[in-house]
Amino acid sequence: MKLLADENIKRQLVRGLLLRQSNLDIVRAQDVGLLGLDDPLVLEWAASEGRVLITYDVSTMPAFAYERIAEGQLMPGVIIIRASMPVGQAIEDMLILVGATVPGECGGRVLYLPL
Repeated sequence: MKLLADENIKRQLVRGLLLRQSNLDIVRAQDVGLLGLDDPLVLEWAASEGRVLITYDVSTMPAFAYERIAEGQLMPGVIIIRASMPVGQAIEDMLILVGATVPGECGGRVLYLPL
């Protein structure tokens, strides 16, 4: 599973994921020129790169994701992590999800953590 960490994802989460699974294919929004862009543009980039977006943005991102789906646009998936979830638990849940998911399985879906 290829991942895009939204700009609001804590650096500790990305670092923890990579420490636990060094071959994880994850990029941060700020490292690929997406810092400050509107949600639809972030989702468009994720779709063009085949990356599932992970975000804390429960207020607007799901609506934009579902809008892409309704319009028949590619949407490789969004994983929303509750902001109150401890980073360690988020890492564990993400690793379970990554390990148990086949390529493309998250497509057209918005998933919420904790599991």
